[in-house]
Amino acid sequence: MRIGDMKHKEIINILDGSRLGYICDVEIDWSQGKVKTLIVPGPGKVMGLFGRELEYIIPWENIRKIGEDTILVELNPGEH
Repeated sequence: MRIGDMKHKEIINILDGSRLGYICDVEIDWSQGKVKTLIVPGPGKVMGLFGRELEYIIPWENIRKIGEDTILVELNPGEH
């Protein structure tokens, strides 16, 4: 699977069922050739407008399942 294909999959937290959004960036360990983290923009400050307050940084180890349309992750509320 290519990273570009992953950008079209919605990220869902399996602990609370929340929809986190879509991947905007990834961090890659070039020495090992592995994806380290997925980065998803957080909710907007005012009704989705005027910038972003936070980003979800999702370690590769927290990914539980990559499906056809979604990526299921396990994130505790304090982790993002």
